Amino acid sequence: MADAQTGPLLSAKGLAKAYGAQALFQDVGLNLYEGDRLGVIGPNGAGKSTLLRILVGDERPDAGTVSSRKGTRVAYVPQEHPFTGDATVEEVLRRAVDTALPPGPDHVAEAETRLNETLGRVGFIDRAQRAAALSGGWQKRLAIAAALITLPEVLLLDEPTNHLDLPGLAWLEDLLRRSRLACLLISHDRWFLQNVTTRIVELNRVYPSGTLAANGPYSDFLEARALFLEGQAQRQETLENKVRRETEWLRRGPKARATKARYRVDAAHQLIGELAEVSARTVVTGAKFDFTGTERRTKRLMVVKDLAKSLGGRDLFGDVSFVLTPGTRLGLVGPNGSGKTTLLRVLSGDLGADAGHVEQADGLRVVYFDQKRETLPPALTLQRAFTADGDAVQYRDQEIHVASWAKRFGFRSDQLTTPVGDLSGGEQARVLIARLVVRPADVLLLDEPTNDLDLSTLEVLEESLVDFPGAVVLVTHDRYLLDRVSTHVLGLDGRGGAAFHGDYVQWEAAQKEAARRIADAAQAGVAERKDAAARGAERSRAKRLTWLEQKDWETIEARIHEAEAVQVAREAELHSPAIASNAGRLAAAATAADQARAAVESLYARWEELEARLREDRD
Repeated sequence: MADAQTGPLLSAKGLAKAYGAQALFQDVGLNLYEGDRLGVIGPNGAGKSTLLRILVGDERPDAGTVSSRKGTRVAYVPQEHPFTGDATVEEVLRRAVDTALPPGPDHVAEAETRLNETLGRVGFIDRAQRAAALSGGWQKRLAIAAALITLPEVLLLDEPTNHLDLPGLAWLEDLLRRSRLACLLISHDRWFLQNVTTRIVELNRVYPSGTLAANGPYSDFLEARALFLEGQAQRQETLENKVRRETEWLRRGPKARATKARYRVDAAHQLIGELAEVSARTVVTGAKFDFTGTERRTKRLMVVKDLAKSLGGRDLFGDVSFVLTPGTRLGLVGPNGSGKTTLLRVLSGDLGADAGHVEQADGLRVVYFDQKRETLPPALTLQRAFTADGDAVQYRDQEIHVASWAKRFGFRSDQLTTPVGDLSGGEQARVLIARLVVRPADVLLLDEPTNDLDLSTLEVLEESLVDFPGAVVLVTHDRYLLDRVSTHVLGLDGRGGAAFHGDYVQWEAAQKEAARRIADAAQAGVAERKDAAARGAERSRAKRLTWLEQKDWETIEARIHEAEAVQVAREAELHSPAIASNAGRLAAAATAADQARAAVESLYARWEELEARLREDRD
């Protein structure tokens, strides 16, 4: 999005960075203008996070420059932002705004205004809650809020969707779409990229310049990438044909080549070098795997009947019934704390149900991928993570050399001696999946298997799940994968409710409709009570009251209206899915709603008291 008059807010030219002999990227350039939402994608290890740290000034490039328009405010939210100590939500935000605001007579008032606006914008109800006690999703919201309160013109976000539940993702998408600030974000969430970005750039060695950019959302980028790769494949084929002809000529005897010009020899070597370069770029390191199914013939792998479960005195789900057959891929959706992981644990047998039962086919083999994941010793080498001893992996009744197995999952053979603790988060995630797929299974129970996976690995995971011959029950915040893989979804609300939907889009529409009905019902209640107050006022307008009573009577309708508006807001907060998983915030919201209802009831009691006073005067 160009702006010829003012130029870019943030600009980078010729950026290059390497760690030792490993080059991350080179000659990277970009411009950010007001309203831009630039998505940066690429495989793990491409240098995306490093690029953001260079842009914000936390790291120096090996070459190139970064510049910004004079006075431009830049805010940066890294991937991880652990909050420690006893600082509350309000204290975290106050520190951020105090740092951003210059000292002066208006400092306190401006800070208070920004604090209140930001708390409402981000959705925090309890500003006194300890930041360190927040869930991962709400810590992410707080980190973004601390950046927004500084009123940046450029916002840099590294994996902002990590830890956010589905309502949190919808909140962030809406927040960024409504804002006019320039935003550069790294994300592996394709649904998020599709809904938010105005441009995409990929860092990847497959491109001659190291990057490929396209205007528009993620779908437009996919089209641009397909065209490039098709063109590169054609170029490689052409070069291969030319090199084959020139190689045949070079292999002829000296007499056969005597009549040929020297330049053709040089040109042949140049073609060979060009082909090697194109071929090297075409070889993209990526995972390749398939889950091992047992190809069980029975049509009823698992039968779930009237399942119910409560935890901590709160009903999570009830009367849940379904049948898992080969080819069934059930997605579980709902806010954090709604019982998705609990349901998986009940299905796996790790946790008992309060009511109902789960019937399994004889000898059923169930593989459960826990979102907390197994912990691999950091000193364990990659080879020993794949195979406890020897140099072969047992997969589908065949032995595969550990180097070949590592290659399937995007690892080089020289990495086999690398300690697992030295691998990136995405690489460790691939190791865990590699250990998982060797286990024969009839049913896969997968709890957030996409965490830390890059886009190429996510695409392979999708294909593997779609092709898996058994049944899959999947919990993921990756809406793109959920929509692509699931044959149907089960929505949990965390308050005992559960309902089946055809796909994620249907569930999302149902959530919006439910929220609208709650709001409409609350507004209808307000309107009904306003009408009652108006009728009472009309009946009593001509009656005489004392001066104080008259003043009270003249303002009571407006005060009732204000109190009922507060009640509607507090009850909406109480029913928000965003707080369903947090007992402390639920309790605070319930207390606030009770107080709001009590305030309305008190005003109506005063109205009745004045009515009685008027009747006494009349009698």
